[in-house]
Amino acid sequence: MSRTRGIESYLEAVYILESEGEEPLPSKVADYLSVARPTVTQTMQRLTALGLVEAGDGKPISLTEEGRRRAEAMVRRHRLLERWLTDHLGLDWADAHVEAERLEHSISPMVETRLFELLGRPTTCPHGNLIPGTGASKVAGIPITDLEPGEEAVVVRIMELAEEDLNLLRYFHQSGVVPGALVTMEQPASPYDVGITLVTRQHPGATPQYASLNPQVARRVMVKKQTAE
Repeated sequence: MSRTRGIESYLEAVYILESEGEEPLPSKVADYLSVARPTVTQTMQRLTALGLVEAGDGKPISLTEEGRRRAEAMVRRHRLLERWLTDHLGLDWADAHVEAERLEHSISPMVETRLFELLGRPTTCPHGNLIPGTGASKVAGIPITDLEPGEEAVVVRIMELAEEDLNLLRYFHQSGVVPGALVTMEQPASPYDVGITLVTRQHPGATPQYASLNPQVARRVMVKKQTAE
């Protein structure tokens, strides 16, 4: 279902697509934001006139220096708010994402700074994605589909491209597919089984949780292999 979007949401979308290694083509921005493609074209024309993006027919959209500054500011506020909403207010990932979208346009720089300090200077959002401006570096990871069945890894992050699917966000959270969780991929019961079953534990010895995903969705879960001690 389409939602009304402000111009900041388009800047964020281009920024996120870039950060995930995707070419921010207008069609991909439309898919990410769940808006009509002509709407993206019209909005990009406005953003170009405002000096926030550079865009051309059939070419990837690029942020100008000012466009990147504004996008990073919005992404930073959004991810800080998600941390507060989940860690302090107990909202699940999906509800926190929606509420953060509403609040990110309203908080002042002073409140943003105080929130950052209150939260203990976090470097990532609840899904493990970097908060801009903290100086932290992205932790290297591989898609969980690159693991061999039975091989153990630690969840590093959920790719930002999964965030606009609220039901998927909620499913990951409820199934224990969260940063820091131990995860293994089960051996398929049949060579014709195209689904992937993940087994997660929040710590060694914890009760296992299970998540069944198709491979395309599973690739959004980035992990780091456990090293033998």
